[in-house]
Amino acid sequence: MRIGAFRTLRAALPAALISSTLALSVSALIALPGTAYAQQTPASSEQVWQGLKGDVFGDRAIQADSDLVRIEAPKRAQDAALVPVDISIDPKKAPDGIKSLTLIIDVNPSPVAATFTIGKDAGVTHLSTRVRVNDYSFLRVIAETPDGKLYMTKTFVKASGGCSAPAVKNMDEAKKTMGQMKLRQFAAADGKAPELQLMIRHPNNSGLQRDPLTQYFIPAHFIQKLTISQADRPILSMEGGISISEDPNFRFDYKPQGSGDIRVEAVDTEGKRFNDHWPITAAGL
Repeated sequence: MRIGAFRTLRAALPAALISSTLALSVSALIALPGTAYAQQTPASSEQVWQGLKGDVFGDRAIQADSDLVRIEAPKRAQDAALVPVDISIDPKKAPDGIKSLTLIIDVNPSPVAATFTIGKDAGVTHLSTRVRVNDYSFLRVIAETPDGKLYMTKTFVKASGGCSAPAVKNMDEAKKTMGQMKLRQFAAADGKAPELQLMIRHPNNSGLQRDPLTQYFIPAHFIQKLTISQADRPILSMEGGISISEDPNFRFDYKPQGSGDIRVEAVDTEGKRFNDHWPITAAGL
């Protein structure tokens, strides 16, 4: 899988660029003739992580196997390009909340799938999305508390080829609908907070997919930044990479305050901005 080549390229990049610049550069490695792919194991995925974590978190201590944060995903994915991931936080063990969640897929060409920043007092304790998984790998989430401490949990997923899976069949249609958003609101129930589900139309091309006609690689083009707020109060923001699936989908709980609109802004790697807003419905209160 040429892990050494990926690691060398990663090490030459600032951590802030791991989720974008690497995604744009790595296709040249994938395309080399004679490249062999070895199915990863928990041990080899762990070895990749040991070489990666310093690039992302430096020498900061990370408490492993913490039950402050949990991650769930299918042990064997039905579709490697659309792997559901659920992240949950135990509010009793994080009384001051969580500052951010970093989702990492060890052996993906661009391992940092996304970093989610949670607004102060936003009340987010659960987040689900869909990701691409390129080979058998640990999926990890590292939670950062407001005092700067890091807590990690992980789960191993058997999937392959997610990052190079065929792009949308109708690119012309995808361009016409790109940036369209839909927001679903779910009422509070059984003592749980209300939830929002945001769906964005975007091909989120990984840079590792081929045009079926020309066989040339389709350039990487994905949602890079996302902000969700109620009026001017931040709820959730994301810095994403190529591992977030086509047509990004996010569902999370939150604590509404007042009746201000839910506002969303997304920015992709071509600098295109997409905005929308919705009033809070009875279901969202």
